[in-house]
Amino acid sequence: METLSFLTVDDQPISIDKAVKYLQASGKLAQFIGDILRQHVIEQEIQTRDDIEISPALTEQAIIDFRLNNKLTDPQSFQEWLKSNGTDYTTFHTSVAFSFKLEKLKALVTEPKLPEYFIERKIFLDRVILSRIVVKNRELSEELQTQIEEGGSFEQLAKEYSVADDRIVNGMMGPISRGTMPDKLRAAIDAASPGQLVGPIEIEGSYGLFRVEQFVPASLEDTQLKQALQNELFEKWLAQKIQKLTVKLQVN
Repeated sequence: METLSFLTVDDQPISIDKAVKYLQASGKLAQFIGDILRQHVIEQEIQTRDDIEISPALTEQAIIDFRLNNKLTDPQSFQEWLKSNGTDYTTFHTSVAFSFKLEKLKALVTEPKLPEYFIERKIFLDRVILSRIVVKNRELSEELQTQIEEGGSFEQLAKEYSVADDRIVNGMMGPISRGTMPDKLRAAIDAASPGQLVGPIEIEGSYGLFRVEQFVPASLEDTQLKQALQNELFEKWLAQKIQKLTVKLQVN
């Protein structure tokens, strides 16, 4: 049986069998096959669904916009760009059209599940901006609490007494996911209002005073967040599809 050549390097053919062995030796065969299966599932879905039709005008306009944005309006410059990127116009056009079809497939697969998935993930998506003072004993934390409640500067006390690294920025922690907080801290923060002091709360042997700066609730109105959740759902859907495939590696 004839051995198929996969690549030619310095006029030396590399067979598919040898290419597979190289991938095995480098530990990248599983990833390589996974990428193939992923693309196979996507293309099968796009080909078999009747609800993924993309207007040719949309693809043409996207290519025009790309050429304008990248200063490739001159035909010769565009041809040189295509060549330097190892492609040609037909392949590039197909790739742009495919990207639109992929986005439409993502939307069709994920939109029915998105609201429920958002609710499931919301505790991790909601953020709270906090400042803190962390000390090693309760007595000191209670004394600092009293000083702050009597008008002492939270920022100055954080710089002076906190053992956390963020003391150099007045104890400002920045946005923290509600889902990553210890339960007792999250419960106390959820019951607080912006500007309110919370604590002292014992966490892993230290005592923290926390000031709530701002609540940053997640929303599907946030385009970037919505897209990130769609991507997560789509990858889960793809993984389930791939798991159901029967795959045989046919090499010598």
